[in-house]
Amino acid sequence: MHPKRLVGIAGFELVRLFLTKRGLLSVGAFLICWLLILRYPIAESGTLLSSTEFAGFFDSVFGAIGLSKLLTWAESELAVYWLIALYSFPSFCLFLSSDQTVGDKQRGTLRFLTLRATRSEILFGRFLGQVLITATLILLTLAATLVVLSFREPTLFVAALSRSFLLFAYLLISVMPFIALMSFFNTFASTARSALVFAVLFFTGGGILIGLLTWQIPSLELLNLVFPGYQLDQMAGQNADTLLGIGLPLGQTFVLLLLAQRVFARSSI
Repeated sequence: MHPKRLVGIAGFELVRLFLTKRGLLSVGAFLICWLLILRYPIAESGTLLSSTEFAGFFDSVFGAIGLSKLLTWAESELAVYWLIALYSFPSFCLFLSSDQTVGDKQRGTLRFLTLRATRSEILFGRFLGQVLITATLILLTLAATLVVLSFREPTLFVAALSRSFLLFAYLLISVMPFIALMSFFNTFASTARSALVFAVLFFTGGGILIGLLTWQIPSLELLNLVFPGYQLDQMAGQNADTLLGIGLPLGQTFVLLLLAQRVFARSSI
């Protein structure tokens, strides 16, 4: 793979999102949702979590699943942001990255692209572009959260900035297997909508099947490791170790991209 062509394909993904009418509509809808999140749950988090009554209620309800550690954060806005972003960004990425190569295949432009780049460059370039887009959106929402926090307590800004870098890294790594999953489905799906249908069937149907198998053979519970996001519940409460929080999603990403590359190399365009 040629690095220059790989970067060029990834950069085109950014252009397609931020400099086209369709892309800007998606960004606008995303920003409106996050403005509401910033205005209510995040902006009000300082008042709520400082309340003894609410803190006791939060600890009694969520303490059983390990989320009570978040009450110890002085940066309450980041604690609420962490919970919301950790569960919303993976789902959002499934929709955002549902059209990586399938749209070009449907329009007949993928054949033209293969004259200027290899299939692997197209596949990995599109994946890298989606990762860059997601990283940009995470940075924007994190920066907005830091602004809200600074208005409440300016003295916490330096500590919050340091924690934000860690949250950014964990969030980006957590969403990468979801993007890679859509890269895989794009290699044989006929439309972006069908790629989303495959994703829904994978998580729901696969979860039900493994649940039934686990009911018969408990040791098969390890099969849940194939699902992106398996570690999110433990990460939410800061209970995941490095292997689970970083190693698992990176491993899932590698395997999914490898499968995608193999299928894409043999598929008809």
